[in-house]
Amino acid sequence: MTRPAFVHRGAFALALALSLGATAAPAFDITSMSQPESEAFGEAVRGYLMENPEVLMEVIAALEAQQAEAQASGDSAMVLANAADIYEDGHSWVGGNPEGSLTLVEFADYRCGYCRKAHSEVLELVKSDGDIRYIVKEFPILGEESVIASRFAVAALQVAGPEAYEKIHDGLYTEFRGAVTAERLAAFATDLGLDGKAIAAGMTAPDVAKVLNENQLLAQRLQIQGTPTFVLGDQLLRGYVPLEGMRAMVADVRG
Repeated sequence: MTRPAFVHRGAFALALALSLGATAAPAFDITSMSQPESEAFGEAVRGYLMENPEVLMEVIAALEAQQAEAQASGDSAMVLANAADIYEDGHSWVGGNPEGSLTLVEFADYRCGYCRKAHSEVLELVKSDGDIRYIVKEFPILGEESVIASRFAVAALQVAGPEAYEKIHDGLYTEFRGAVTAERLAAFATDLGLDGKAIAAGMTAPDVAKVLNENQLLAQRLQIQGTPTFVLGDQLLRGYVPLEGMRAMVADVRG
């Protein structure tokens, strides 16, 4: 049976209002309808959307785009407000090209499977590009072993310098396996040609705890809850992004 024309027009108008956003909504005051009118109107809307599901998909796509734009804007404001602590904290390891025109910052946890997956791809991105300054923020959030690993890495930077940190950072992703203890990490560092005992002894230094605490506070201000999370330009990239995706984002930031 063919629906009355006014039913189609009413349902279409509501769908159009939804797709246009809140500015059109006041024209549809459902609260002023009688119960039979309200039920008929609801049935009309349902019928229209069942017959025209593409309208609903368009509305959902528009809503998702608005939400993504709002989050990007909010992320940008947070990054700008915390730029000094993100890019120039004075305690994080800096790799890649220290004079690079673009800085990539990673919040990472050594027990995070996606951080491990991203590690080689981030290094390839930085190496192949040649103009990226790369900063690592130790952000252990996956338990006590994560904290021990990050403490050891930070101690390596403070006790033995940036080259030692780079070896430890890379090795914890690519070579080290099994339970994470200070003793096993010390032995691992010794196998890499470093003074593992000296690094392990530095793990309890107040400056090590200070670095991890400041990174945690920065992550809270940036509303970072998972790893890996990247800061690129004025945006936050939450989660693993494949190499080609990262390259596209770098190109986009450079504009």
